[in-house]
Amino acid sequence: MKQGKLNCVRIACAKKRSVCKTDPILQGILKTIRENGFLNPDTILVLASGSPRRSELVGLTSLPFQIYPGKLDETQYPGEQPAAYVLRLAEEKARAVAAQVDPGSFILAADTIVVDGLDVLGKPAGTVEAAQVLRRLRGRSHTVLTAIALYRASDGRLLVDLCETLVPMREYSEAEIEAYVASGDPLDKAGSYAIQSRQFHPVEQLSGCYANVVGLPLCHLARSLRKLGIEPPTDVPATCQAYLAYDCPVFREILTGHS
Repeated sequence: MKQGKLNCVRIACAKKRSVCKTDPILQGILKTIRENGFLNPDTILVLASGSPRRSELVGLTSLPFQIYPGKLDETQYPGEQPAAYVLRLAEEKARAVAAQVDPGSFILAADTIVVDGLDVLGKPAGTVEAAQVLRRLRGRSHTVLTAIALYRASDGRLLVDLCETLVPMREYSEAEIEAYVASGDPLDKAGSYAIQSRQFHPVEQLSGCYANVVGLPLCHLARSLRKLGIEPPTDVPATCQAYLAYDCPVFREILTGHS
């Protein structure tokens, strides 16, 4: 792998979640990354994504990883169903990056889409569209799908998984929409919102996987890694819940393959 094309991972969660300041597991992860650049000189994962949110979530596994964003045409095929679409994108990204990195690598690719009915809501073209999408989603539930693809370059084994979360949006006001759009935060987000926004807090009474809505369902990742013989050294569900400040009701079902 060409080191010049890679960025060592650093997490900056202490400023984002107050719990990070007191959680010893997360502090240990952060200390090691600050001191060494990454957790182990032997790279295990190559993250085929430039998303800072996914980098932070992968970092919670305590597995060493490096970033090599995959670029491809993300146009949805005519008549392609949302689940099939997001699964295809994750697999294509994993295969595209696998062709460019060391054959001993494990490539992790993911893609997240926001779905309302059968409509895939991408990133807004501008502030007007962002406000329109937020009005459309207000007071209703929609679905967030994340597909992950884990590719072992040494033998071409590919595992794909899909997480689906029903997201109930609260009845936020027009003034709140205007202030949130003016902040610029919705403009690079599929569906025009970030569930973790402390300013806007658009979601209420979530009962599914929170990390999925952020961009990477960590328990789905953990169970895929285990199928390839990789056991994250961190208690993934506990660390994820501490970081997101969310008491997850579904992690056991996911880890046992019942969800």
